[in-house]
Amino acid sequence: MDKKITIAIDGFSSTGKSTLAKQLAAHLGYAYVDTGAMYRAVTLYALEKGYISEIQFNKEALINSLPDISLQFLFNPELGFAEMYLNEHNVEQLIRTLHVSGFVSRVAEVSEVRAKLVEQQQHMGENKGVVMDGRDIGTVVFPDAELKLFMTASPETRAHRRYDELTQKGQQVTYEEVLKN
Repeated sequence: MDKKITIAIDGFSSTGKSTLAKQLAAHLGYAYVDTGAMYRAVTLYALEKGYISEIQFNKEALINSLPDISLQFLFNPELGFAEMYLNEHNVEQLIRTLHVSGFVSRVAEVSEVRAKLVEQQQHMGENKGVVMDGRDIGTVVFPDAELKLFMTASPETRAHRRYDELTQKGQQVTYEEVLKN
């Protein structure tokens, strides 16, 4: 019997963490968890509820709503990977917009949000056989992961990767907007 391990892939946004993690998980037959999608989904929730905008952030309202937020990954056999569901709605495309991206870091800074998501991520990886990517995966979520990778890329490379991703999805953005974000 093969011993399963936890693989933590950490690094900045648009460095290729998800690409590598998906391929590695598929090759090993492991579950893939995009933890950034979880933070993006909570951010989408906060935006939809009006808790966060360019001019305000009602952290208390978001914190009080955390018990009402249900996050789930459901495997899509047509795509070959799991998609993010927020309160039973597929939000995979909605969470990948530049608009959501602009608010994720503010939501992720809320300690109560981080605590809820880290606990859920740790639960998802209890039985090993998982590849997780995202920030702080190897230091906070799985400090004892058997394999930890940290990915880097220049800001320009990261902006090109994100620009290509967004334009392929039909979003109207400029490279300069993405680089600035």
